Amino acid sequence: MVLDDTQMGNSVEFDVSPVVHEITKIVRAENALISMEEQLEKSGLSFEPEIVEKVLKRCFKVPHLAFRFFNWVKLREGFCYTTEIFNTMLYIGGEANEHGWVEKLLEEMEEKSCKKDIKTWTILISQYGKSKLIGKALEVFENMKKCGFETDTTAYSMVIRVLCNADKGDLAMEFYKEMVEKEMSLDLNLYKMLLNCVAKSGDNNAVHLVADNMTRVSEIPEQEVYGYVLKSLCISGRIKEALELIRDLKKKELSLDPRYFEILIKGLCRANRIADALEILDIMKRRRLVSEKVYEIIINGHLRRNDLSKALDLFQSMKESGYLPTASTYTDLMQRLFRLKEYKKGCDLYNEMMEKGVELDTVAIMAMVAGHVGQNHISEAWKVFNSMEERGIRPTRKAYLIFIKELGKVGRTDEIFRVLCEMKEAKIGIRDEIFRLVVSCMERSRETDNVEKVKQMRRISELCSLTEEVSDSGFKGQELLLDLGDKHLEYERTDCQQVHSLSNAFNKQDMEEVHRILSSSKDWTIIEEGLKRCNIKFTLELVLEILRKSSLHGKNALNFFSWVGKQAGYQHTSETYNMAIKISGCGKDFMNMRRLFYEMKRRGCLVSDAWTIMIMQYGRTGLTEIALRTFTEMKTNGFNPTASTYKYLIISLCGRKGRKVDEAVKIFQEMIRSGYTPDKELLEMYLGCLCEVGKLLEARNCTESLSKIGFSAPLSYSLYIRALCRAERLKEALEVLDDVRTEQSSLDQHVYGSLVHALLRKGLFEQALAKVDSMKQASIHPTVHVYTSLIVHFFKERQIRSALGIFAKMEKEGCQPTTITYSAMIHGYMNMGKVADAWNFFHHMKINGPEPDFKTYSMFINCLSKASKSEEAMKLLSEMRNSGIVPSTVNFRTVFHGLNREGKQCLAQTVLTQKSALKSERKCSTLI
Repeated sequence: MVLDDTQMGNSVEFDVSPVVHEITKIVRAENALISMEEQLEKSGLSFEPEIVEKVLKRCFKVPHLAFRFFNWVKLREGFCYTTEIFNTMLYIGGEANEHGWVEKLLEEMEEKSCKKDIKTWTILISQYGKSKLIGKALEVFENMKKCGFETDTTAYSMVIRVLCNADKGDLAMEFYKEMVEKEMSLDLNLYKMLLNCVAKSGDNNAVHLVADNMTRVSEIPEQEVYGYVLKSLCISGRIKEALELIRDLKKKELSLDPRYFEILIKGLCRANRIADALEILDIMKRRRLVSEKVYEIIINGHLRRNDLSKALDLFQSMKESGYLPTASTYTDLMQRLFRLKEYKKGCDLYNEMMEKGVELDTVAIMAMVAGHVGQNHISEAWKVFNSMEERGIRPTRKAYLIFIKELGKVGRTDEIFRVLCEMKEAKIGIRDEIFRLVVSCMERSRETDNVEKVKQMRRISELCSLTEEVSDSGFKGQELLLDLGDKHLEYERTDCQQVHSLSNAFNKQDMEEVHRILSSSKDWTIIEEGLKRCNIKFTLELVLEILRKSSLHGKNALNFFSWVGKQAGYQHTSETYNMAIKISGCGKDFMNMRRLFYEMKRRGCLVSDAWTIMIMQYGRTGLTEIALRTFTEMKTNGFNPTASTYKYLIISLCGRKGRKVDEAVKIFQEMIRSGYTPDKELLEMYLGCLCEVGKLLEARNCTESLSKIGFSAPLSYSLYIRALCRAERLKEALEVLDDVRTEQSSLDQHVYGSLVHALLRKGLFEQALAKVDSMKQASIHPTVHVYTSLIVHFFKERQIRSALGIFAKMEKEGCQPTTITYSAMIHGYMNMGKVADAWNFFHHMKINGPEPDFKTYSMFINCLSKASKSEEAMKLLSEMRNSGIVPSTVNFRTVFHGLNREGKQCLAQTVLTQKSALKSERKCSTLI
């Protein structure tokens, strides 16, 4: 909405827009060399209250910068506080979910004798309500009355809206009755909200009272009101009352609007009473009241019950009766067919739509795109996607997001880049959620280089967005205003990362030089001298890369973080704080991790991602009790957990260390209710944990529910069967495989590696080979998983020649051995007492790849210590450090005990010293 100063209600004698623009430019696009405060001080610009208020309104999307500017400007000599400035700041603080800031602002408002006006109260009620702080919102309403403010329709409407959103129907009715007594009425939308809320609470008297007032007081037509009442009863699942209402209307001999039947059928389908819905469909047929919409509702009801055959039968009957299905009906059926791998039938429906001239919408087109991608028919998917423009449809951001999600599922990261480029060309802003999704997908595929490219793209995108926003053309006549008098105060909240002017790339030589300095000594004084001499200009990108590269030297990295934050022209952001918090957590320096978190809050940086990082760091070290407390604290502070938050917390609760299975189940269910889809890694961990502890019913229920959130039946059951195999529940796994009524060949393909592994572990060699042979007959060749399992089996049976034969066969067939395969070979040789051969394989890995990972090193250390070769295991501790892998406490303990057993006490003490030194290097007990 574009408003001028007159529309705002600000009567001005001169145009302040140029001054406001210049100040905003400084505040929002901080110069890399000179701090914002210094630039503002030297600018010579005017900072009248009206100008300050307008600048703050332009900064509501970047609350940390708004607060920083406010904290600077209020210290200026002669600065005059106004209620309007405080109102703007209260709104910004509330939108950022920083209720601590809000409380401090209210105290400051009191100190500066700024009187609250009606806008102040309504802002507070609205913001507390949005954060579900109902007690606070009601307290504000009462204080408003005590202070002598007239509680008008706007104030009452605000409170009722807050209470309805919190499902507090009884309280909402109390306030509504007060309104009625004062001869006030609600707008139509709020009436509908109140009806839905009281219907859900089961208060029929309240429903009828509201309905009567809608007709009598607000003069809404009776026919319309009955429709709203019927809809509210159906939405809240009160079908009995809905049917009674229809009977009452018939008794009153009121003509029944066809729309009533549609609403009732929808309610019956939602309540899983499709037989009743079909009866009403017959009545409607007899009265010739049927529409395409009614058929669509019942077909959708069948699909919700996973009854595709009945949905298709009704679909056919509908066409035979002369009704043309809507695009929505076709789309629902197509999506279900694609999920069940009925690709051809889904394509036939799409072609039928085009033949019959059904107008295609974005949803239908994207359903077909998803279907093609699911079959890896990428070129066909692009053809359908590009056909949107031919039909005059401009692809939306959501359409691009769906395309990216589907490509991520089949691992086509190359095509994801193409989608991002298309978005950029179409001038569609790429939001954080899309970047996060792409990064997550690439991290799962271990595509480190591509991850960095996407992060770079994200930074450039943010920079371009900021440049456009603060450019002359961007702001000319387009001030982003907060009309704080609007009765609903419903502005879109935008989570915005702190943005700096970033160069497109940093100087790699600078990064290497600083990293060399940080890793050159343990004495900070020497390091600091080196940093002062190097004369490098520090940018956000450069600092982030230095911190990432130096994370193993935690103490020096964190001292550098503190030092660079004090350098002129540089300012830490949420990104750098998050990296420092992560480094502290990795070094188990949880006290410093929390200190950094509170510091970033004080400095006005957004802390939403920091919560997730802290939960992850507590969880990964087994401190699940603290991770849970932090999760609760996060929600209490008004921050909604993201998919990553749920994922890391559930994974830590399912881990062996600090395992809390009941809490994991509860939080997994909360994650699904919140609309987040778990990824494959999380599902494997979660189902594996449930199977290990014997919670098979919960595991089965979880598996069966996955189809509702987009997983195919073969994939869902394959995850469950593989989890059972890993938990050594082979009998149950085979039973599930026999019972499942899904595409058997597809399921076999997913699970046969796990089954072969489980059979071999049980010593059922013949059955395992039979399984391999049966898959070969189905033209499915052994995977690396199968070959590795056979290698493990042959070494266990002390058949070295057979194990080597399998390894040679893998290489011959082009099946690349993985880290796990090499680890199996090393472990096998060690168990056979062939230490030299084990070392040969280890060196082969280091030279030719794949590089040994933490698990490989840990396994080798264990084997060497058991074989009384602890001195050799000790060398591996140093090798791990050189390879950028941090040895664990268990690694040090294993070598220490091994050396002591072998009578090498002096070396054992050296290991303890190394462990202490590592701990000291990673922990920052005193920051500079």
